[in-house]
Amino acid sequence: MAQAQAAAQSADALKRVNRRTSAARGAFRQSINIPVLLAVLALLAYGAVVIWTASLTIPEASFPRHLLGIGLGLFAAVVCWRYDFRSLSNYSTILLVVTVIVIFTPYIPGLSWNAKGMTGWIRIPLIGLTFQPVEVAKTLTVLFMAALGAQYNGHIDNVHEYAKLCGMLAVPFGAVLLAGDLGSGMVVFFAGAVIIMMSGPKREWVLSTIAIIIGLVALVLALDTVLDSLLGHDVLLKQYQINRLLVFIDPDADTTSAGYNLKQSLIAVGSGGFFGKGIGAATQAGEGFLPEAHTDFVFALLSEEFGFVGSLVLLALFAALIFSTIRIAFKSSSLYLKLVAVGIVGIWLFQVLENVGMCIGLMPITGIPLPFISFGSSSMLMQLANVGIIQSIWRCRTKSA
Repeated sequence: MAQAQAAAQSADALKRVNRRTSAARGAFRQSINIPVLLAVLALLAYGAVVIWTASLTIPEASFPRHLLGIGLGLFAAVVCWRYDFRSLSNYSTILLVVTVIVIFTPYIPGLSWNAKGMTGWIRIPLIGLTFQPVEVAKTLTVLFMAALGAQYNGHIDNVHEYAKLCGMLAVPFGAVLLAGDLGSGMVVFFAGAVIIMMSGPKREWVLSTIAIIIGLVALVLALDTVLDSLLGHDVLLKQYQINRLLVFIDPDADTTSAGYNLKQSLIAVGSGGFFGKGIGAATQAGEGFLPEAHTDFVFALLSEEFGFVGSLVLLALFAALIFSTIRIAFKSSSLYLKLVAVGIVGIWLFQVLENVGMCIGLMPITGIPLPFISFGSSSMLMQLANVGIIQSIWRCRTKSA
């Protein structure tokens, strides 16, 4: 009899434990989106392996510093996850002012830090670490444009309101261009444009805008050529930017660094074959032929080591992350949070397409890092902060604005 009672008590205790475990699992799934989490963790692990192999032959590719960037980014992700970003939907003006200030902080005396000939970094006092503020500006632009777009409740009826929305995007975009970072400017523009298109404009307005932009780009290129010849120096575009465009059109048009970089990248990608040369066996990077193998051309390094199969795995992980984030956007009850989510998708999508595309000659060469893979604490911190924002949107998905 006593044994039967003990067995029944044990069974009841086990049931209570199982119920508590099931409740805990349910609460975890309600507050954390598992597909996004797994995709990001896989990308971080993949990137860590690539940067570790790069650190064996590239002194600048400090693996401990890469891990520090991941650690800081994970902390930022947790902070963002716990914050309810709906509270920012009514502060579009403040967000715009902060964005512009952040963009120009590298020009503040005492903070400015020059790297690779570009004044785009700040040196944080006391701790001595450098940081690239434009990475923060990308996310701030998404928050700012989402706050503007949410005001129209998913449908823009007036062309003047649409023009106003486009004009507001021109402010952070123009500020980034004035700061001398065309690549980051394109990220800001693309993410903001995605938000505008998801805010409900008419199709003909969007098509007309695209046509106008193409015409303006052609005009700027023509005008830049004329002004450069008249004044004898660069006016609108720098010579290295012109070289990158020329290389994109014709890889043999430029024999300077831009053309050399592209050719070495293509050799690295092609030499990887189907399964790659193996971890640490990338000769293009290891012997110093492939420049910036741990940052701008990290995809070429990855392709050489892991081949076509490894590249497909990487793209599949990015696809899983992006489609899972889009699913979160659709499930959110807040229009503002929906627009924030699609804006972050815009950041990831453009940077992946641009970085991978430039390594294989399908896109112009720019200094845009590959999210979660490239070496660089600034990018890593903000990309993981963006993941935290997405997880916050998932946590608050049933709450309306």
